[in-house]
Amino acid sequence: MKKALVVDDNDINRILATRLLAKSGWSVDDVDCGEAALDYLSKTTVTLVLLDVSMPTMSGQEVCRRIRAETLGGAGLKVMAYTAHAMPEEVAEFLEGGFDSVLLKPLSRDRLTSALAELGLA
Repeated sequence: MKKALVVDDNDINRILATRLLAKSGWSVDDVDCGEAALDYLSKTTVTLVLLDVSMPTMSGQEVCRRIRAETLGGAGLKVMAYTAHAMPEEVAEFLEGGFDSVLLKPLSRDRLTSALAELGLA
């Protein structure tokens, strides 16, 4: 079974992403901050991390850097930025910073399915 971690400080966004992934056949856990994500990934292997970029105590970019530097979450882990920031230069910055793809908010089933397909995870 494909396993995902959803990281978002907003309860509604986290619940929506978790439900959409679960309906697509994923086993999903969720956390509400970067520190909890790093702790979880230090102990658990997952296929995908759906990571909100704008969180209060630790940004998604910092979490992604730490995941990559510490090889957290297991080999072949895909990290998807999840953000409302859609300017082309921002998307390029996220990809250069270690994210595998960028999913734009507001989240929809179609956008998520398309993003997963691009990563070979559909």
